[in-house]
Amino acid sequence: MPTHFKDLKKSLKVSPLLFIFVTILLDKLGESILFPILPFLLERFRSDALTLGLLTSSFALAQFFATPLIGSLSDRYGRRPVLLLCVLGTSLSYYLFGLAGSLWVLFVSRMIDGVTGGVAATAQAYIADISTPADRAKNFGLTGAAFGLGFVLGPALGGSLAGINLNLPVFFAGTVALLNFILGWVSLPESLKPENRRALRLKDLNPLGQINDLFQHDRIKGLLWTTFIFNFAFSGFSSVFVLFLSRRFGWGPASAALVFVFIGVLSTVIQGGLIRKLIPAFGEGKLTLAGLVALAIGFGLIGVIPSETPTLYVLLYLSQGLLALGVGLILPCLRGLISNRVSAQEQGRTLANAQGLQSIASILGPLWASWCFDHVGIFSPFWLGAIFILFAFGTTWMNLQSMSSESASS
Repeated sequence: MPTHFKDLKKSLKVSPLLFIFVTILLDKLGESILFPILPFLLERFRSDALTLGLLTSSFALAQFFATPLIGSLSDRYGRRPVLLLCVLGTSLSYYLFGLAGSLWVLFVSRMIDGVTGGVAATAQAYIADISTPADRAKNFGLTGAAFGLGFVLGPALGGSLAGINLNLPVFFAGTVALLNFILGWVSLPESLKPENRRALRLKDLNPLGQINDLFQHDRIKGLLWTTFIFNFAFSGFSSVFVLFLSRRFGWGPASAALVFVFIGVLSTVIQGGLIRKLIPAFGEGKLTLAGLVALAIGFGLIGVIPSETPTLYVLLYLSQGLLALGVGLILPCLRGLISNRVSAQEQGRTLANAQGLQSIASILGPLWASWCFDHVGIFSPFWLGAIFILFAFGTTWMNLQSMSSESASS
């Protein structure tokens, strides 16, 4: 290896946990940078909510079929090569999205991003590799902070850069992903020990079969239902919320971005610092339940927001604050509960397949929410979302009760 390249690697060497933090941050930044601008980018071709929902679902559909392969490859060959490939694919997909001159190219670009969209699952498996069981939920909380910070920076940049050019945020997202790929190439070590690697099997590439196998784990079955319902409701909310703000209040990208920034700031505070203090005091189970209650109330409040009075801002930001609190508690605690109930050899496959389950929810959620938005009413996705989250509360509570009974009898 040339001396100058070795010197470059040495100068760019960063903590693996820090790199994972940055990777998830940039991945979420790239995803959320589209939130305040996607409906307006789509207006050049179509303006109905269903097309917006289909575009959102196309990413999740591609991710669903690719995720089993991504997870199995990371369990066989290691986290590093798979993670870098996913980051590079994300970068290329954003460049294609920014250059799209027709609707079908937008769909193709989102599907390419979905095929290489295993960044989060592989990054979480990396964290599971380098963390003790006691530290996993805390370290997942750090990734949650990256999620929240990306949620702050993405919409803020999307709203501000769109004022210069509507496509500029998309090219920015592609560029930061490319820079992250370069940083990982020269600095990221492998985390998966040779003795924890597992052979690649043909049946591991069947996403439906993988998810069916996942549900055979009695210890995590209820948590998987929670994962599905939570992502179904939240992806539906995310897909139509900016359109709701535009139709209900006449807001553009900049105004919508401020709401997402508010959510991101609170979520970052919760997942970046507060969660580390709350977990030892209350445990992941109780915090997951509390997060689901906060999320249900937040969804319900959206349905009573008036269109013109000063109460608008109070209720809007209160509802989004509750959503941020809910997401900030649910994400790290739910991942921690699932991760701690499977073996070291199953971490990559389990977390990747859980992401596959999230992908199904993210396919169906936007389709359901956008259809309801067009045909039932603009408030209906939020009221129904609150009801779904209450079902998720029930599946979580039953799982925790079952585990408590198992612990008591052993």
